[in-house]
Amino acid sequence: MDIVLMGAPGAGKGTQAEQLEKQLHYMHISTGDVLRKEMASGSELGKEISAVINRGDLIPDDMMLSILKKVVSGAKGDIIFDGFPRTVKQAEMLDKMLCELGRKLGKVINVSLADEVVIARLSTRKQCKLPNGETKQIGPNFSLEDCKAQGGEVFTRKDDTPESIAHRLSVYHKQTAPVADFYRAAGRFVEVNGDQAPDQVFADLLTVLKA
Repeated sequence: MDIVLMGAPGAGKGTQAEQLEKQLHYMHISTGDVLRKEMASGSELGKEISAVINRGDLIPDDMMLSILKKVVSGAKGDIIFDGFPRTVKQAEMLDKMLCELGRKLGKVINVSLADEVVIARLSTRKQCKLPNGETKQIGPNFSLEDCKAQGGEVFTRKDDTPESIAHRLSVYHKQTAPVADFYRAAGRFVEVNGDQAPDQVFADLLTVLKA
């Protein structure tokens, strides 16, 4: 059964999703990675996405669903959605899309983290851009040495300043609070404490998934 992994920037969603992918064989779909790969492919859709992003606009819901549907339709196992949905409208569209593909969304898990901890984490984090265009988070599952060994480039995101992070958190809370309420009303919403060692967060995720 498919799941959604929610959480503020820096909550460790990507790290946990990679572990779930590795140990439980979920297919991890990060919307950010999907968009970057499409843009790197040089396709007409990729060019459209680049134009939207370069204008500073959000990817339209219909376009995002079209991209996701292409990826999901080829999936054989269970899926983790990371970074989607961000609005109630997107949540409704996701349910409809999964139904059309004969799939079903199970649990929606929020990796919760206090804002001050998010700001502290993001202000010091590093990322790695690989030659194929993929971006990896430097952390427990992907080290600086891994980045260098694969010919990657270590960088700090331009928006990882305390001021930018505070703004992103404000937007995140405004967007996702209604999404959490939507899934809570449906009996699918669960929270896991993200302010723990990654191994403990993962253990808590496994407990939630087995419940």
